[in-house]
Amino acid sequence: MQNELPAQPELIRELSANREESLAKYFLLVRSRLRRVVNFRLDYRLSGRVSESDVLQETYVRAAKRIDSYLLKPEMPFFVWLRLETQQQILDIHRQHFSAGKRDIRKEISLARPKQNSGRTSMALAAHLVAQITSPSQMFAKAEKIAALEKTLNTMNELDREVIALRNFEELSNEETAEVLQIKPSAASKRYLRALKRLKEIMELAKSNS
Repeated sequence: MQNELPAQPELIRELSANREESLAKYFLLVRSRLRRVVNFRLDYRLSGRVSESDVLQETYVRAAKRIDSYLLKPEMPFFVWLRLETQQQILDIHRQHFSAGKRDIRKEISLARPKQNSGRTSMALAAHLVAQITSPSQMFAKAEKIAALEKTLNTMNELDREVIALRNFEELSNEETAEVLQIKPSAASKRYLRALKRLKEIMELAKSNS
């Protein structure tokens, strides 16, 4: 397909031969996929404050600074590496906006302080399952629903939550999901089916309690 990256050996050769031009070309090729990562992982309370385009631009700058290190030991697929850099950029943004000295967002939305874990997946899942915030007047009501659903989602196995996030919301392939989670593709596939069943049970319970 036209929007697919070349095979890893060819891609590494091109990046090694011409870092700047090749990185720009391949980043553009997967930009829409990385945007899905940002859309899912960026804390919903930052809506209107931090744009997806800005996150992607900063991610590109980050990747350009680190491409030499990656090429010295390109053990993970290039897209998986770019996704990791994107997620790290998002984590930096979360630390910046939710640090002790920046409490304006928490004043506007009365929620517990975000957990400083690597994925913040339960909150992200809850926010997307409840639906995107569409206006300030809806913020508090949806925040309450998100917080309640997040608590329930925390009863899921952490790896199962990640499988759902990666496959359904970031739209990674089973092989890419396995690479991110460092498990075998067969294990990722089995976990995905199990996680879908558990998520369906959770959503039915939430619906019956609403």
